Amino acid sequence: MSGRSGGAGSGLTWSALREVKCAELEQAADGWGRVSNRADAARDRIEGQLLPGLRDTQKGEAPDAAVRGLRRLGKNFQYIYTECGLLRTTLNSLAHEIKTQQRVLQGALDDAAASRFTVHTDGSVTYPAAGEGVVDGKPLAGGTVSGVPNPGMVPSSGLVAPNPNAGKAQDIADRVAQAVRAAADADWRYTRILRSLKAHEGLGVPVATWTDAAADAAAVRAAARGYLRDAIPHDASPAERKAWWAGLTDEQREEYLAVYPDRIGNLDGIPALVRDAANRDNLQLLMGKLEGRDDDDAATKLAALREIDRQLRAGPKAGEPPMYLLGIGDQGNGRAIMSYGNPDTARNVAAYVPGLNTSLDEDFADGDLKRARDLSITANRHGAPTAVIAWLGYDAPQSPDGRGSLAVAGGGRANEGGLAFREFMNGMEVANQNADPHMTAIGHSYGSRTVGAAAQGEGGIPGADEIVFVGSPGVGVNSADDLGVGREHVFVGAAANDIVTKLPSREEFAVGAVGTLYGGPAASYVFGDLADGGDDDVWFGKDPASEAFGARRFEVGDGPPLIGQGKLSIDAHSEYFDPEIDRASVENMALIVVGHAERIKREAPR
Repeated sequence: MSGRSGGAGSGLTWSALREVKCAELEQAADGWGRVSNRADAARDRIEGQLLPGLRDTQKGEAPDAAVRGLRRLGKNFQYIYTECGLLRTTLNSLAHEIKTQQRVLQGALDDAAASRFTVHTDGSVTYPAAGEGVVDGKPLAGGTVSGVPNPGMVPSSGLVAPNPNAGKAQDIADRVAQAVRAAADADWRYTRILRSLKAHEGLGVPVATWTDAAADAAAVRAAARGYLRDAIPHDASPAERKAWWAGLTDEQREEYLAVYPDRIGNLDGIPALVRDAANRDNLQLLMGKLEGRDDDDAATKLAALREIDRQLRAGPKAGEPPMYLLGIGDQGNGRAIMSYGNPDTARNVAAYVPGLNTSLDEDFADGDLKRARDLSITANRHGAPTAVIAWLGYDAPQSPDGRGSLAVAGGGRANEGGLAFREFMNGMEVANQNADPHMTAIGHSYGSRTVGAAAQGEGGIPGADEIVFVGSPGVGVNSADDLGVGREHVFVGAAANDIVTKLPSREEFAVGAVGTLYGGPAASYVFGDLADGGDDDVWFGKDPASEAFGARRFEVGDGPPLIGQGKLSIDAHSEYFDPEIDRASVENMALIVVGHAERIKREAPR
């Protein structure tokens, strides 16, 4: 069918449409699918067997060169997998659309045969005499009508043909014309896509090629909307999504992974191994997409994605848990969800939500991911297999001055993030293979406000057994009893020198604002503390570390003083996850995560 100009001016006829062998298109799609699967298997062997074996056993220039060559080969196979998968779905989607129009056409032809109408080569329909004239009572003459491909575009004349067969014939002719027009449009659209799915010559896969691949994927997604995308259960529960995925055939899963890795990889309820595979492929397409842009936002996100890609390709070091990319995206401030340990098989699962000024940048890729990795390493030394997740699944507030002030942060971002976090945790719960996994939600800084918002939903955070807050400016409630797990399962760490845990309440902020204007965060802290007068209110409600709040406070390091050695430091706010600086904090959180909270070192509430 390919090669026509498409639309009403194409040379497609209804008889040619009827004879199109869609099975041959589907057989060609199967062939490209087999090539795609073989490339995927080759890539898995390179990245899962050859590279780790070479890295772990060989040192020197020659092995290093071999590693670089294997990495390039792995990327080449990944590109083949992606492009061949797109070809498969393009052909299958074309066959799907053509079969749909063949059914419309056949229905019209069947109705014509039943009424003894004649459908001509050009699609016009001749109908016989019928009815009777008003004057002479004789049958009214038959006639021939032509179909209108887009009847909605043609105004009605208001006239009704007296022969009762005329209306039926017009309907049949319109359906024939519409089927031919729709099939010709599909032929034109898919021909353009197929012509664009071409690789550059050579053995390498340069950045520009991935940029082209991202455009290819976008084109196929747009064309295959009715064939694949509309069936993805975005509005279903994680449990329903899990059942949907389990009910697909292997071929259907392969097509979704090839064409919609962005949607499957970020769909809560889908198995972690599937999400990881989809997101690793989508990561390449995202980098290609951002490479094609020239703005600061793209450059910031691209740097983060490159670092995440580097870590994934390097793999875990000895003694470190394997990495699973559970989410990635460039919307808003960016999205990234990384698990250290398999959350579907781990007995213990913890999700850490970062706070103010967190976005998809190099700081997140270096710092926040390291926090989850370090906590996972420590937790796995204390108990059953544990997965710790860094969850950047929302747009955390960004401080305009970059100095850590929470004055700009309201509760709106936390409420939106809380809904997303609830769904994510529900997905982790239903995908986990243990009968009763032990799950912990950890919120740092503004992330504690987000976790607090999630906990205020009906039934609390799905699956959560424990909630941990560190460096918290308040969590949106005034009592640990309001978080859905019972106050004995709510824990808080607050460093003595962490300014964020001592921000004044909203009522006290007017006085504290004077300090901010004349002396920055340090003065705000001092003036706010004076205004506080020793009570236990902070910016987002009751201080979680206070006695009145009712949580179990655990020991953490004091952190460096706010003002010391002639300079300002807010480092006390960011050291809770660093085992080299604050071992007590990391050990205590690890014990909570693995279900041994009775062994934590306690600290008296404020």
